[in-house]
Amino acid sequence: MTWKRVATAAVLIPCVVFLVLWCSTAVMAVALALVILLALFEYFALGDAIGHRAYRFWTATCALMLVFVQWTAVAGPSRGSVHDFQYFVMIRKTPIPAPAVEDVFFVFLLGVAVLTLWTKRPMVEALPALGISSSGLLLVALPLTYAVRLHGAPTDGPVLLLFVLVITWVGDTAAYFVGRAIGKHKLAPVLSPKKTWAGTVASILGAMLVALGFSKWLVVPLPHLLAMATVGNVAGQVGDLLESAYKRSAGVKDSGALLPGHGGVLDRIDALILAIPVVWYYWIWIYLPGR
Repeated sequence: MTWKRVATAAVLIPCVVFLVLWCSTAVMAVALALVILLALFEYFALGDAIGHRAYRFWTATCALMLVFVQWTAVAGPSRGSVHDFQYFVMIRKTPIPAPAVEDVFFVFLLGVAVLTLWTKRPMVEALPALGISSSGLLLVALPLTYAVRLHGAPTDGPVLLLFVLVITWVGDTAAYFVGRAIGKHKLAPVLSPKKTWAGTVASILGAMLVALGFSKWLVVPLPHLLAMATVGNVAGQVGDLLESAYKRSAGVKDSGALLPGHGGVLDRIDALILAIPVVWYYWIWIYLPGR
């Protein structure tokens, strides 16, 4: 119901804003790790519904490794890239590169190889377990960890992350109310019968209005800000539809029931799964090189 959605949002949004704007990247990363674990286990529950039992705890462990790796990328003395930050071997004092995302996936590969070959699960479960575990790490955990990269960006990182959150929240709200009021043409009736093209356009326009508002806080030219809002919002809507596909595949309405009016954690953050990394890559591939 709408009142439940509003009440839940009224509690969560101030907490998230405080966490993003006034807490360190390390604290934000810890909170993000908790959110990722909750979303990941909801994703595994969707897999259980179709008989695909994941290697839950190993995948969750690797998800935490991804959060840590993303934090090391911004936690160095110069707050530079992962290639700039180095650990030192205590005995030989030899500098070695900090762990990178691909290193975590390699460790994950080794772990699932051991689990597949030496656990007592029936062999008929091997491929489904590998599939749901790998997809959980790739489609849920990894994209969300880019929130750490955004928050730890050398210039306006916390505000940049808040910008992505707000274009998602405002876009979702605009789509919901405009779609209910004037939406007639369905966007993706098989995946999400309530989504309409009118809601989609309203969502994009809402995100662009957010960009206009944030132009006073972010030292970013307005054309870039509008572009980031647009691509981030579109990516968010794709992420929303993607999560709807997961739920339709599992035959459930919501990924969970933790958040009244919203369903599960995965239902609430589905748009951020693509919006966050898309804005991050726009930032480092398009905006920063052109400065």
